[in-house]
Amino acid sequence: MKSVSTPIVLTEINFKKEVLESSGLVLVEFVARWSGSCTLFTSVMNQLKAEFEDQLKLGIVDVDENRNVAAEYAVQSLPTLIFFRQGTVVDHISGVFPRMTIREKICAFLDNPDPT
Repeated sequence: MKSVSTPIVLTEINFKKEVLESSGLVLVEFVARWSGSCTLFTSVMNQLKAEFEDQLKLGIVDVDENRNVAAEYAVQSLPTLIFFRQGTVVDHISGVFPRMTIREKICAFLDNPDPT
């Protein structure tokens, strides 16, 4: 059985390198430890990470520890997922969504690599 890596912990220090300078699809999850919704959503994100391990980079931002990053992307509710392609925001969703909804978005971006 293949071991699945954990999401990259994104901070104000490494966000530019890991997300904005990335050439592929990056899904960034904005969370807070105190958020029950974020805690419940962890298993969904782990399933997606396992399914798309080699096709997408998954990162996680703790909004309490990285307020500037959260503010830059106007994160107001948790969890918030922001999809980046080649360093550009291509979509975002806020709240808890079914795994299949997020999976469909990922597949659409992977099937259509040109954002134009």
